[in-house]
Amino acid sequence: VKGALVAIDNKTGQIRAMVGGWDFNRSKFNRAVQAMRQLGSTFKPIVYTTAIDRGFTPVSIIIDEPVSYTSDIGQVYAPNNYDHKFEGAITLRRALEDSRNIPAVKMMETLGPKNVLGYAKRFGFPEDFPPYLAIALGAGDATLMEVTSAYSVFPNQGVRMKPFDILKVMDRNGNLLEENRS
Repeated sequence: VKGALVAIDNKTGQIRAMVGGWDFNRSKFNRAVQAMRQLGSTFKPIVYTTAIDRGFTPVSIIIDEPVSYTSDIGQVYAPNNYDHKFEGAITLRRALEDSRNIPAVKMMETLGPKNVLGYAKRFGFPEDFPPYLAIALGAGDATLMEVTSAYSVFPNQGVRMKPFDILKVMDRNGNLLEENRS
């Protein structure tokens, strides 16, 4: 199995479980903290959080229809929905619930990519994602640890706790050398 698992205590940031692979003797590569994966639709809640903080509401209307954007050098970006269908006027809530691509890209354009990426930093993503609209659909890369840490903001009332795994380090005489707390 080439999978990974990370569980973080939302209130403290303590890593409760981490599995980075199947057999450490076969591979020292820890997929939980070393494997960069495309974010995909896991980035959409960052876009919509930015929108809510900028005055949009769950019932704000977004038009789900074909759209294309032309770059300064003439390249055309024409995102599509996964099902290749368009629903017309839908609420922000519905766009998020159904993970609609076009509304996410349109919302990122409305908010400005740099504003959304500023929120990504606040959620703890260390990478400087390029300010492209495709980032709304998860074109950026992150580790499972980074995504899990970012998502811990939602159940923790907007507060992100930096993940840590070691509670205490003591020397052989019982002297405390280091202690991690939230």
